[in-house]
Amino acid sequence: MSFTSPFPDVEIPEVSVHEFLFGTIADDELGRTALVDPKSGAVTSYGELIAQIDAVAGWLASRGVGVGDVVGILSPNIPAFASVFHGILRAGATATTINALFTASEIAKQLRDSGAEMLVTISPMFEQAKAAADEVGLPAENLIVLDAAGQADSGHPNAADVIGAGLPAPQVSFDPATHVAVLPYSSGTTGNPKGVALSHRNLVANVAQLKPLQGMTPDDVVIAVLPFFHIYGMTVLLNAALFNRSSLVVMPRFDLVEFLENIQNHEVTMAYIAPPVAVALAKHPIVDDYDLSSLHTMMSGAAPLDDELGQAVARRLDLHMLQGYGMSELSPVSHLIPFDAKALLGLEDPPLSSTGWPVPNSENKIVDPGTGDEVSAPTEGLSEPGELWVKGPNVMLGYLNNEQATADTIDADGFLHTGDLAQVDPTGCVFIVDRLKELIKYKGYQVPPAELEALLLTHDKIADAAVIGVIDAESGEEIPKAFVVRQPDAEIGEAEVIEFVASKVAPHKKVRAVEFIEAIPKSASGKILRKDLRE
Repeated sequence: MSFTSPFPDVEIPEVSVHEFLFGTIADDELGRTALVDPKSGAVTSYGELIAQIDAVAGWLASRGVGVGDVVGILSPNIPAFASVFHGILRAGATATTINALFTASEIAKQLRDSGAEMLVTISPMFEQAKAAADEVGLPAENLIVLDAAGQADSGHPNAADVIGAGLPAPQVSFDPATHVAVLPYSSGTTGNPKGVALSHRNLVANVAQLKPLQGMTPDDVVIAVLPFFHIYGMTVLLNAALFNRSSLVVMPRFDLVEFLENIQNHEVTMAYIAPPVAVALAKHPIVDDYDLSSLHTMMSGAAPLDDELGQAVARRLDLHMLQGYGMSELSPVSHLIPFDAKALLGLEDPPLSSTGWPVPNSENKIVDPGTGDEVSAPTEGLSEPGELWVKGPNVMLGYLNNEQATADTIDADGFLHTGDLAQVDPTGCVFIVDRLKELIKYKGYQVPPAELEALLLTHDKIADAAVIGVIDAESGEEIPKAFVVRQPDAEIGEAEVIEFVASKVAPHKKVRAVEFIEAIPKSASGKILRKDLRE
């Protein structure tokens, strides 16, 4: 079956990201707060941000960087990230955002693959940035260290060198539909990380698609703890908040106490999180020590959020909990529970086990991965599971220099094959079952790890959990194995975990091995690093 978004189509202007975000800014909006650094108390207004973006673009142009060039950014969330990122796009160049946790060799690999000619970083990451720059042959003047001594003293330009020059932004011309704005890296549905070519139109489209569903206004204060280098933080936080003239409270990393303090001190109204943060908010006693009453909406993404966990957060904090779904290849959001389903669709909020409805201007298919046949629409309940396919203006241009991987992911009709198993209800609301490649096959039955992980998190003695398939030494068959993090001072053993799961699932889904560990390895965006658990 093919089904379209239930939301009305939105207009997607044929303009650059910079023109879309800032081209219509009014004089009375220039003084509004765009970015807040809670550690220093420094505030950047919209007027100041635009001036900094122009200055970065002008400096890059003076160095010969423009259309066709790539600049890397290796940085955690800091206010200057916005200036540099949008300055690169303003100059007509392409930004490749690099995971702040990467090693020197991983940084070098992305610089080399993307063809980056410059790298922007900060002092705490200088050692790995310098090693990577040296490995790929970047000269010292092309490694910008924003908070360092400056080019005269260190050979590396700093923020004062770049922004302080005050050079005017260049006049550039390109086709927003085909010009690559950003190159984040993603493993996609299979294999090694690949450069995801996202055009200006892709990024503009996704912010436009989100606008009527997010409910974000100029009065909102949004906490920005999800990394801007990840497409979720880049689009849903940075670009969407700037488009809506909201204020961003910028955090370089997640720390529960600082997160709670910032919400309280800055009267944060909206929070975008990954499920690990929801676990802390639902279970940690320290949450009760803070006044979080300003929060009215929280959205989870990047990994599946269990309905019971999400509702526990909503009850505890008295807010509206939502969930979205997407991937880098979709710029990234393709599905969302809107801030007001009743007003927008005349429907009640779906359960948080769903990812909501397709965003405007998009079309979906659910396809049986075994037969290739489209799954029939249900008249009640949920459809049979199948692979989710998505078509819309937010679908990437393709993988950089990888025609085969692109062809394997986007078909001739323009549908992107997500690699995720999904079901749909009669209203078109989508429920993600699991990654196709992460499904555990036990005695011929499919076992979704996400389902067991969500169940394990409901146990009072379990702080966090992950499930993978492992080969049983005796039978030679794949079995579900749980990795469990105990709550502080909790006593729980393997037998109790196995019995707890067995009492709540079908026999083929039972956990058959348990290992207790100190922490579940996760990416910066909150996804469980199952490959690390397999090592």
